[in-house]
Amino acid sequence: MLNSLQSSTALHNGVNMPWFGLGVYKVPVGAVALESVKMAIKAGYRSIDTAALYENEESVGQAIKESGVPREELFITTKVWNEDLRNNSVEEAFETSLRKLGLDYVDLYLIHWPVKDKYKDAWKVLEKLYKEKRVRAIGVSNFNIHHIEDLMSSAEVKPMVNQVELHPLHSQPELRDYCKKQEIQIEAWAPLGQGRLLDHPVLQEIASSHHKSIAQVILRWDIQNEIVTIPKSIRESRIKENANIFDFTLSSSDMEKINALNENQRFGADPDNFNF
Repeated sequence: MLNSLQSSTALHNGVNMPWFGLGVYKVPVGAVALESVKMAIKAGYRSIDTAALYENEESVGQAIKESGVPREELFITTKVWNEDLRNNSVEEAFETSLRKLGLDYVDLYLIHWPVKDKYKDAWKVLEKLYKEKRVRAIGVSNFNIHHIEDLMSSAEVKPMVNQVELHPLHSQPELRDYCKKQEIQIEAWAPLGQGRLLDHPVLQEIASSHHKSIAQVILRWDIQNEIVTIPKSIRESRIKENANIFDFTLSSSDMEKINALNENQRFGADPDNFNF
């Protein structure tokens, strides 16, 4: 049932992942990251998404420790950065993330980008960590269909999650259909289009009809499309507002209007053409 902030989806290995979480990309390390994660957990969030690249894993770990919520009730995601794929130091990178987070395990570990000629070797390391029960689930981020097919040609364990840029202007219908058939859970980063969608007239009209904000409408659209979503915010009021999406439902006509906004418009890098 999608009726609360703790509602979750079962990944194909049976692990439950909350539909809704907090992203901490570009959230400054230290007090800002610490307080925003603590505010989110206090507001009922149970999923926190970080990455080695974000350089705030220590703050996230500290917030988890100070939150008073038992570790097993939280779902913590982090990611291995491209440099570690290129240096064949994925396992060392994982150990570093674990140490910074101050945790014994992470719930989800992702390959951050499909680094050419490197992600299949990296996946072998993630499979090893998974078999050793050091991670509860493994997945990928920013993988297109051909990347996943290439990965699965030599994988023993199928990815459980694919986290990609996904919002109404870039709604990725083909990738979503493919992942659904493969039982790979799709997850949206930048679900609000990095703030660029918050004055869209079509979304404004739908939001007004429900007495909700545009952000709430987009996040509700995610949930109703069975997309795990992790909006980022550092303001308490916004953290609470983003999560207040379980008391209304978008009609099929609302959903169709939002689906029709797709322009395949990326605001982030192209997974087939990135240079970092």
